[in-house]
Amino acid sequence: MDATADTPGASTINRRNIAIWLLACSGMVAAMVIIGGITRLTESGLSMTEWRPLVGWIPPLSEVEWQRVFDRYRQTSEYRIQFPGMDLEGFKTIFWWEYIHRVWGRLIGLVFGLPLLWFILRRRIDKPLIPHLVALFALGALQGVIGWWMVVSGFVDRDDVSQYRLTVHLGMAIVILGYLLWVALGLLSRSDREAAPAGPKTLSRIVVGVAFATILSGGMVAGINAGFIHNTWPLMDGGLLPDDFAALSPVWLNAFENHATVQFLHRMLAYVTAILAAMLWLRARSAGLAARSRLAANLLAAAVILQLILGISTLLLVVPITLAVLHQAGAVAVFALALWYSWELSAPVPARA
Repeated sequence: MDATADTPGASTINRRNIAIWLLACSGMVAAMVIIGGITRLTESGLSMTEWRPLVGWIPPLSEVEWQRVFDRYRQTSEYRIQFPGMDLEGFKTIFWWEYIHRVWGRLIGLVFGLPLLWFILRRRIDKPLIPHLVALFALGALQGVIGWWMVVSGFVDRDDVSQYRLTVHLGMAIVILGYLLWVALGLLSRSDREAAPAGPKTLSRIVVGVAFATILSGGMVAGINAGFIHNTWPLMDGGLLPDDFAALSPVWLNAFENHATVQFLHRMLAYVTAILAAMLWLRARSAGLAARSRLAANLLAAAVILQLILGISTLLLVVPITLAVLHQAGAVAVFALALWYSWELSAPVPARA
């Protein structure tokens, strides 16, 4: 659905300004996903044991306060299980990543919320668009609650957060990103989309869905550290399926908690994404689509190839942080480009006279 359809009262300048604002928010959300990946990879996510939405901007400002927050962290199961010898200086290192992650989230709220209030008070937003923007604000607030819900899962008898809650948190970030991009694209170029045939249009939507599913499966891989085993490619330690593929009972549990199965499913979804992106690229070349649609297809194909290379390299080198972060950034790029291509083809086909 085009969030800006039938809004003749909005001026071109207003539409462009709102679109630029939403694109800036999209960039901040994309950066948030990457910062979240760094936080996860550096085992920093449980270092802040308090959720203080109003005063959480302020980091520890004295040695006494640093010692207080460190003492709270030392009461967590992560400290006891994984970092029993950590000193205060080591704690500060992981604290700052989680602090940046949380403050960046609050900044996104301000960058979205304050201009939204200004645009509404100045009557610069057409009424049909307001519910979409309010919904985005609500989703952002819900994401903050989900983030804390995720964090508290790691404080009791485990050394990591729940992979299920981590995946929900990641998935919500991607939903917000996609929603922002879709509304912004509608504001930038409402009337010049291509009336594409049903085949490419449907296929483009499938690619968006599969790319999203692949990101979710990547969240599960990260949540249980499944990338640290079976570090071979194209086979998994010499076979298509590793020996421990279905080691858990009941069988369905393997898809969520068996390291080998979770990694295998992520690999398969990545292959499906690549195949579908290749099909889109071929259809874009053969169906005589407009130049902008072909550009989107070309960029998507290039991003998928790069993402495959990053994924394989990350696996073979046993998840070095830099490559793993680039791989997560690549996933965001693939999803965003797939969404753009789908939007370009989403105009309705004119009815025959």
